[in-house]
Amino acid sequence: MSVYEAYNLLYTVVLICLAPLLALAMIRSVKGPRITDRLIGVNMIGTMVIVIFMILTVLLKEAYLPDIALIYALISFVSVLIFSAVYIKKKKGAR
Repeated sequence: MSVYEAYNLLYTVVLICLAPLLALAMIRSVKGPRITDRLIGVNMIGTMVIVIFMILTVLLKEAYLPDIALIYALISFVSVLIFSAVYIKKKKGAR
């Protein structure tokens, strides 16, 4: 087995391991008992999707995928900011 094949196998195993973790983070972000669980779940989903994009960049040798990962990172960051702002407004209104 060459080094190239070993890395391809490693990346494939990592992608297979990330799939159920992504599903569990999705369940936590939808079902979470508190809003903080939902925020952390959304942030975890964003991070895992970015990691998946970067692994696919190496596996598929496509130069445009890191650009998509950067755009997704910005969108994920803005979504967490918006969710946090809504949570803060909700907490201030409850007092």
